[in-house]
Amino acid sequence: MNPWDAPRRPPYVIAEIGVNHDGSVERALELTDAAADAGADAVKVQVFCADLLLSAAARLASYQRDAGERDARAMLRRLELGLDDLARVADRARVRGIDAIATVFSVGLVAEADTIGWAAYKTASPDIVHRPLLEALAATGRPMIVSTGAATMDEVMRAAEWLTPARGRLALLQCVSAYPTPIEHAALGGMADLRAALDLPVGYSDHTREIDTGARAAALGARILEKHLTHSRAAEGPDHAASLEPDRFAEYARRARQAYAPPADAPAPASVKAVLPIEADTRRASRQSIVTRRALGPGETITAKDVTFKRPGVGLEPWRLREVVGRRTARAIPADTPITGDDLR
Repeated sequence: MNPWDAPRRPPYVIAEIGVNHDGSVERALELTDAAADAGADAVKVQVFCADLLLSAAARLASYQRDAGERDARAMLRRLELGLDDLARVADRARVRGIDAIATVFSVGLVAEADTIGWAAYKTASPDIVHRPLLEALAATGRPMIVSTGAATMDEVMRAAEWLTPARGRLALLQCVSAYPTPIEHAALGGMADLRAALDLPVGYSDHTREIDTGARAAALGARILEKHLTHSRAAEGPDHAASLEPDRFAEYARRARQAYAPPADAPAPASVKAVLPIEADTRRASRQSIVTRRALGPGETITAKDVTFKRPGVGLEPWRLREVVGRRTARAIPADTPITGDDLR
């Protein structure tokens, strides 16, 4: 049974390290220890390679520019941890008695990442449209948590349909893809919409700066809570400002567990699952598109080997791959470029 399947168990609390390790495995190990000391049930890391994830068209999201970043590829290269280092983090988590969860951003990294033995996979909100990645992760047989920030209900329903074979090990997180999220835009009510529409375990991925948002979500029946953990909110980097330091993370988890109400007992919130205006920039910058692996001339037939998936989300979405392969190009398309509908005959 998945740890979030028991409706009368207090919420499963995930400490998201993300890129708050600043590219240092020693920092990642320290944060793993801090997560365990703070009472987290799991620690989560991100598995990515900048060159696999970003196309030539990639750009920074506004919150990353606000944090002082100037180049998307340079930022991610600085913040990469290799799989050997991430395996050390997973081992440390297990030694400390908590789960290790991973978010994998590229299909090409799934098989190797799976050798580490993660307790579960969580997909990032922008990848709600990335059918090849969702299906690759589902095929591992491990539990899956799917984040739904900046997504419409139709997009969530479609992704859930793709993941039907994994339904018995699937959970959804309501999320607002703004970093940080103003408390007035927390949209906790989206959890009720997800629960009612899909009858799956539902939780909340919290990007607010508040210490009690988790308790509010728990009172509405959240079975999972995800919150970024940092060594210092004043540190340089894209995610530190929307994170909690260890002592406040411990208080966050304590309040959430005290406030938890099973979904049947939770009051009905006044909100709907929708894309908020504050999510538009992140949605565009962080979703992936179908991208050329090589330069294509006009009139060429596109094969599966000619394309991959990278940021930003300015081209055709990954789930439309079957509409692209086998089509002819309407014009020349440079290498490493998102493909749009106008590029196809």
